[in-house]
Amino acid sequence: MKKIINEPENFVKEMVEGIVAAHSDKIQLLNDDIRVLIRRDNPKKNKVGIVTAGGSGHLPTFLGYVGEGMLDGCAIGNVFASPSSQKMFDMIKACDFGKGVLCLYGNYGGDKMNFNMACELAEFEDIKTANVLVKDDVASAPYEKKDTRRGVAGMLYAFKIAGAAADEGLELEEVSKITQNALENIKTMGVALSPCIVPEVGKPTFSIEDDKIEIGMGIHGEQGIEVREMLKADEIADLIFTKINEELELKSEDEVSVTVNGLGATPLEELYIVYNRIYKILKEKNVKIIKPHIGEFATSMEMAGLSITIFKLNVETKRLLLKEAITPFYTNVNK
Repeated sequence: MKKIINEPENFVKEMVEGIVAAHSDKIQLLNDDIRVLIRRDNPKKNKVGIVTAGGSGHLPTFLGYVGEGMLDGCAIGNVFASPSSQKMFDMIKACDFGKGVLCLYGNYGGDKMNFNMACELAEFEDIKTANVLVKDDVASAPYEKKDTRRGVAGMLYAFKIAGAAADEGLELEEVSKITQNALENIKTMGVALSPCIVPEVGKPTFSIEDDKIEIGMGIHGEQGIEVREMLKADEIADLIFTKINEELELKSEDEVSVTVNGLGATPLEELYIVYNRIYKILKEKNVKIIKPHIGEFATSMEMAGLSITIFKLNVETKRLLLKEAITPFYTNVNK
């Protein structure tokens, strides 16, 4: 293992401390707890709280989106591991501003179990909660089993829509419904070129031959659809778009937002080459792209590869997507 770290067991602690030190104008620890991050301008107004939780190793997901217009809090686990239900409950309690709390997170076993327990604890405190799970990875299960799909880079859009809806003063049920409806139109698929190393494990979590590419691999190294000979950028874009569009069925004059997301070790230049192909495909179909995102939004340590997310918009989700948001890793300011 070759990493720029100190002791592997201190990886999460020192990473979180560094982020808080760098962005103390936007975020803070809850009662100095390194495992719970909340907004610095923690709103004491009558709004729905938006929270998430998940394992480390995916920056900017999850904690990077705590801030104005997006998340109010995030509970932080070890690398690729869920935080505890107690940390989740502490976060929920801190982010209850009078209208209840929406728990918005990926469809993973540990997160589901711990959030369920945290919400039970919240109920004893008379805090109303709702759960919305992100299940955007089309490669992880066929459509007829979509409820078992993994949550990946589409979480970025879910956080943005939920945060914007909450800021409009809507009730918990309304924010939950809007976010869930948005997720029905958010589809993602990724490819991996190399493995990653969890610091406390010290060796690659899986292996991919140098001349191969894994289609549909998850952000924890979960098995994909198939392994192929290495593809060119346009071939990757065509393959992923075709798979996603089987479900979105985009037509002329539709509007979408597109994210080309690097998994941790893919140069930005390569992401733009892939975006260029997606742009051309959509232009040929007379589909308009609104606010494209190209960069690292949901990574997997130093895994090489990328994912593409397409968000089919309607009037409401387009408006919410374009509303202002200011977090350490995501800024949208309307001038």
